[in-house]
Amino acid sequence: MFNITSIGEILWDVYPEEKRIGGAPFNFIYHIKKIIGNGNFISSVGNDEDGKDLTEFLSNNNFDITTIFIDKDHPTGKVLVTLNENKIPQFKMSSTASFDFLQFTEIAKKIIEESDLIYFGTFTSRSEVSRKTIQSILNIPNKKYFCDLNLRHNFYTIEFIEQALITSNVLKINEDEFFKLQNILGLSKNFDSGIQGLISKYKIDLLAVTMGEKGSKLFTQRDYHFYSQEKIEVIDTLGAGDAFSAILCLCYLLNFPLEKTNHLANSFAAEVCKTKGAITTDDIYSKFQKYFIN
Repeated sequence: MFNITSIGEILWDVYPEEKRIGGAPFNFIYHIKKIIGNGNFISSVGNDEDGKDLTEFLSNNNFDITTIFIDKDHPTGKVLVTLNENKIPQFKMSSTASFDFLQFTEIAKKIIEESDLIYFGTFTSRSEVSRKTIQSILNIPNKKYFCDLNLRHNFYTIEFIEQALITSNVLKINEDEFFKLQNILGLSKNFDSGIQGLISKYKIDLLAVTMGEKGSKLFTQRDYHFYSQEKIEVIDTLGAGDAFSAILCLCYLLNFPLEKTNHLANSFAAEVCKTKGAITTDDIYSKFQKYFIN
């Protein structure tokens, strides 16, 4: 079985009536662990009640919390979440938080060395401290990298974007993020030409462009597949992209065909959209496990 490690933020998604655990890197690895039974998570939380609640949840879900750095100087991260009329989340980010000061514990460093694939996003890199921490483990020989490019709120630098792209074997972006990349990197304004330019320049194995309810497009240097999403009853789209990423990652490691990959990733993301919050305790996993567990 593959040894997959996710690095980045875990935080509280605070709705008007409740709070739920979130953070793209955590959502991603939570789904991985539920599907294949293992997965590593490296993050930072504050030395506060919110942080203690998160580490307790991680421990109860069989995550090794010795990889979680406890920040005594900064609070656990929070994101205020409201849903618009289409059930699409709108975010208000907290200011400085513990994940902005990410450090690797000694056990975390050892786990990174033993990993087959490392997942990282660009939101955690909004601060210089966490950005340098993540940069320190990029481009390790004989490792695969999965990048979830998050270009919201201008929490990124062009230098880090380019380093992330150079590093990544798998890249997941949405339509808006691709349009931003076209401008930032000077890619062709033609969609298909811009995509192929991105793949060719940065030697990306697999590139996914998600388009919400319209579905998604998968690209390699030689192949392409479009999946049109079936209409579903949406409760909350928060975390749908992270669910898509989890399946995309597993399919990539198992070298599944693009058509099968796209179908499974969209189907699983749709299941998450039928639940409240980015992760769920509902049994949405059993019907997907058969594809990934021998």
